Amino acid sequence: MKQVVIATKNKGKAQDFEALFDPLGYKVVTMFEAAPDMEIEETGTTFEENAILKAEALAKELGTIVIADDSGLAVDALNGEPGVYSARYAGDHDDEANMKKLLENLQGIENTNRTARFCCCIAMAGPNLNTTTVFGTCEGVIAHEKRGTNGFGYDPIFFVPSLNRMMAELTPAEKGAISHRGNAIRKLKEQLPNLIK
Repeated sequence: MKQVVIATKNKGKAQDFEALFDPLGYKVVTMFEAAPDMEIEETGTTFEENAILKAEALAKELGTIVIADDSGLAVDALNGEPGVYSARYAGDHDDEANMKKLLENLQGIENTNRTARFCCCIAMAGPNLNTTTVFGTCEGVIAHEKRGTNGFGYDPIFFVPSLNRMMAELTPAEKGAISHRGNAIRKLKEQLPNLIK
């Protein structure tokens, strides 16, 4: 079976990638398996910079093709916050604390002004490969309280108007069909035949 290395130790992200790569016949291998001791400092100021940084660092280390994503939430009323700091907005990878801080920062903001989008930049790097990036988004509104138990991160407070449900109320397949990561992966999928000669 063909395999693809994903530069993440985040189980939620790995599951998102598995749901999209399994049908293509690829086994997803995470950094936990491929390079458990490697730490990559995310010093970029944009999703694209961070995705490229992670993909190129791990590809160089392993000598293989690597896919990395950097993703997060951009809230219009907060000038694009939390942005690249989404995972560590209120503490390192503490989903509950991050959601709490975001809801506090949006107190008093009307529903019409709570528009937001999930953003995802995927970078693909490897030996003899020009690093490529694709970008995907998913539009929504930040709710006033949590609902749903699926997904991770800000999914329980991200309302998807087109489906009239929270991101955390969607099945993995439903989420993959509309999510920022799903949209970016589909763009990558279109380019894969040209990238992997």
